[in-house]
Amino acid sequence: MDMVILVTLLIVIVGLAFDFINGFHDIANAVATCISTRALKPRVAILMAAVMNFLGAISFTGVAEALTKDIVDPFALDHGEFVVLCGLVAAVIWNLMTWVIGMPSSSSHALIGAIAGASVASAGHFSVLNYSGFTTIIIALIISPIIGFGVGFSIYSLFKWLFRNKKRVKTNRQFRLAQIGTAALQAYAHGTNDAQKTMGVITLALIASGFLKETAGVPFWVQFLCALSMAVGSSVGGYRIIKTVGTKIMRIEPVTGVAADISSLSVIMTATLIHLPVSTTQVIDSSIMGVGTANHKKEVNWRTGKNMLLTWLITLPSAAILAAIVYELSAAVFL
Repeated sequence: MDMVILVTLLIVIVGLAFDFINGFHDIANAVATCISTRALKPRVAILMAAVMNFLGAISFTGVAEALTKDIVDPFALDHGEFVVLCGLVAAVIWNLMTWVIGMPSSSSHALIGAIAGASVASAGHFSVLNYSGFTTIIIALIISPIIGFGVGFSIYSLFKWLFRNKKRVKTNRQFRLAQIGTAALQAYAHGTNDAQKTMGVITLALIASGFLKETAGVPFWVQFLCALSMAVGSSVGGYRIIKTVGTKIMRIEPVTGVAADISSLSVIMTATLIHLPVSTTQVIDSSIMGVGTANHKKEVNWRTGKNMLLTWLITLPSAAILAAIVYELSAAVFL
């Protein structure tokens, strides 16, 4: 088998594996609130989220098409398809490491950082990166959780004012049913943004290896397989991370869960519609913290929040360094 074909095939396989891992790694963020309040049983919530993830992933391609040109020019790289493969392998390794310890790190940061790290290692200089596009992506990744926190704080402050004369128990009872709907929409929003990142990377590899024209969009088979892989991964469920998101940030009630879901899904869907990749993990977790702060800042476990922030900060550079190491070791053997 021709080496280019083999490497491209491996990219598709590893890319789908990344989406599968992303599914059970990140789906916790979409359903943790409704599981922690017992609005849905864990298995039911996860299966619902898997279906909604698939529908979201199959609905959009704008983020994927932006990624194919905004990180790096595949034609500027020697063995561009090999670079993409090393980046994917590094991102998979990082996601598995953070899943083992139950820490909701950003799959988006891991993937984008890994592709950038492998590209720089291959070229030997940073100018290989598309600075304008790469900077836009990084700014979106940094600002989106801040916006999520602010929206969460604002929405729950509005809820507190609207339901100020109602008993808490009655309000929670009313919001428990609504929480099922917001959790479903949350999972849909997750699919619209997260699955597209791998679609973009696979498309990047197909362009670099000459199987697609530079102006070509995301092939439907790539879109379908990425959506299916994430949905199947979602159905497995990331119970370790569900525990962290659902219980260790703050004590979530139906009313606070609905506020957090509405906040995060609105930010994620807005990003999808304007073709910006954001970290769904960061947006969801920061929205929960924003809601908790609006409710009572002492309700938020800031120690968990600090640990999450540290993980978010180190993910992109760590994934980049890991990808550079994977590339150098692999290139010494295969190139």
